[in-house]
Amino acid sequence: MPVSRLVWKNLPASSLQQDSTLLLNWDRLNAAHGDLPFLAGDAIVSALKILGVGRERLLVAYEGSNVVAMFLLCRQGMLRWQTFQPSQVPLGAWVAEAHLSLPDIARSLLRGPLGLCLGLSITQIDPRIAPRAGDTPDSQSLDYIETGWIDLQGSFDEYWSARGKNLRQNMRKQRAKLLSEGIQLTIKVLRDHADMAPAIAHYGSLESAGWKAQKGTAIHPDNAQGRYYRELLEHASLRGEAVVYQYLFDDRIVAMNLCLARRQTLIVLKTTYDESIQGYSPAFLLREAELQELFAERKIQHLEYFGRLMEWHTKWTDQKRTLYHLTLYRWPFLKTLAEARRRKANAKATPATDSAASPDAVIAS
Repeated sequence: MPVSRLVWKNLPASSLQQDSTLLLNWDRLNAAHGDLPFLAGDAIVSALKILGVGRERLLVAYEGSNVVAMFLLCRQGMLRWQTFQPSQVPLGAWVAEAHLSLPDIARSLLRGPLGLCLGLSITQIDPRIAPRAGDTPDSQSLDYIETGWIDLQGSFDEYWSARGKNLRQNMRKQRAKLLSEGIQLTIKVLRDHADMAPAIAHYGSLESAGWKAQKGTAIHPDNAQGRYYRELLEHASLRGEAVVYQYLFDDRIVAMNLCLARRQTLIVLKTTYDESIQGYSPAFLLREAELQELFAERKIQHLEYFGRLMEWHTKWTDQKRTLYHLTLYRWPFLKTLAEARRRKANAKATPATDSAASPDAVIAS
């Protein structure tokens, strides 16, 4: 059946939590195409409940009686829509059968259940899940960010010898100095349900003492971010997929990673460290110890970041790919108009402006 012949239902997003059949279909589609733990049904329900605004819609596509695609969408102005995309969720909230083309599904959405819709943006797409197609008269993809990953092949010694000399020497010197001062270095791995709430509290206390607190973006157990990550990790722990790494100087927690693991892939969601420590790199020490454990266990084959590739990432990996946004336009002339508006905005932008980091505004509000 052509994608243009998909039959859609337009439902309140709350239907995903209320209808167990819809939730099962979401998890089935996720498992068949990407199988990402932060896109699991209970994770998306938590994101909607805690980070959503309550007006999101669930679009469900059928081929005959079979559910083949599900998208969570938010209205952007009167005539535009985009995927539900809180900053805490690395990719846009949609799942679909692997044989379906994302541009074709989006085109069907645009011309079907959304009424008069002039533009639809699918945000933060991983090309490993939906390969980036060439632009067409009614579609355009835009770079979002580069992100990195590490393949855990061979031994840690082989991996470590391929890293830069400065990184290896710096880590060795830091560990030697700490040990000479009588400081015990310990890595702890938390996986149990009962450990997740205290872990988020510890994480929040570290992050709230640093620069993110000044910007108002720090996790705290009582803010929306804190509630979301606690619920996300608690649900994941029941499936054995929550992993929290803590690095300690004696009994003092100095760095933490919040992670999810599924099918030999570990995803690092958040990292923080004690910024009051001078002369040492707690987050780097944690990362080295974490990788040593992962190589030794041989249960994880890929470590994914999904966040923006930073200079420090390049010390740990040479591998990167570009996440992207995809925008579909109802008529080609709207794409031409949007491109002209973008060129004008870019011409006025300061060098610090990352114009490619946001999905295109389809038409003037």
